[in-house]
Amino acid sequence: MTEILTNRQLTGHDNSHITWLDEQTGIHRQALTAWQAMSDEAKLAGFELKIASGYRDFTRQLTIWNRKFSGQLAIKDMQGATLDINKITEQQIVQGILYFSALPGASRHHWGCDIDIYAKNLLADDEKLQLEPWEFAVEGPFYPLNQWLTQHASCFGFYFPYDKFRGGVAVEPWHLSYWPIAQHGERLLTENLLNSVLLSSDILGKEEIIQNLSTIYQQYIQNVGSIHYG
Repeated sequence: MTEILTNRQLTGHDNSHITWLDEQTGIHRQALTAWQAMSDEAKLAGFELKIASGYRDFTRQLTIWNRKFSGQLAIKDMQGATLDINKITEQQIVQGILYFSALPGASRHHWGCDIDIYAKNLLADDEKLQLEPWEFAVEGPFYPLNQWLTQHASCFGFYFPYDKFRGGVAVEPWHLSYWPIAQHGERLLTENLLNSVLLSSDILGKEEIIQNLSTIYQQYIQNVGSIHYG
């Protein structure tokens, strides 16, 4: 029976649903068996799967958001160019961050069933992992992995929530979601729950976010792909 996420687990305030693979990498305990099975099958196909980012708590997501909003971390546009936050509005800053990074409290990484992955053995010794679309494109090092995942991930219950651009979050071919848990997360993370969490947080741009939360919720949180078997 699938474990239902609590509100605190949904929003990254409780990690009691997480199994830790090492000091930094965690995954929902009910997704662990599927992850291990997929990793074993991938290894037979020549891919050493690694999790670049698994569970991420609210505080970590808030740090990422606030560092981007304040200009400490770069905000990239759709072409990969860095935005000058001194020349754009708060609304444009928020939209720019949301293209690549989730709102604290709304990150699917809070749930533990979403993971960013790559194949360690496909990365050359002098190459640094970027987790950018070009790495999974035809000329990129992870293109063979991308092809394999597209064909086999659903056999293990995984799918790509950001498989194509839908006017919200950028394409993320490295981001896999475990459907048995994610389907409940998508249903249970309501706009009202997110609103209450953000109101009590120290997030930068709070007024702009709250004022446009309904649009943000539909465009960047609910606007995702689903699993396709076969």
